[in-house]
Amino acid sequence: MIAVNLDVVLAQRKMTLTQLSREVGVTVVNLSLLKTGKAKGVRFSTLDKICQALDCQPGDLLEWRPDPQP
Repeated sequence: MIAVNLDVVLAQRKMTLTQLSREVGVTVVNLSLLKTGKAKGVRFSTLDKICQALDCQPGDLLEWRPDPQP
């Protein structure tokens, strides 16, 4: 599974989701879905804007983790 560490990077940058939303031009709702891992996907153009705004690499935001065993 792919885990999203957007909340961690936002905290490190002392930035809110609302501030990020304004900078990248993506709604808070869509960023919230991404942050909570409920988004089905993310466009590369959106990922690019987020990385620019947060001065980070895609790998700082996305992490692969093995699926939990039932």
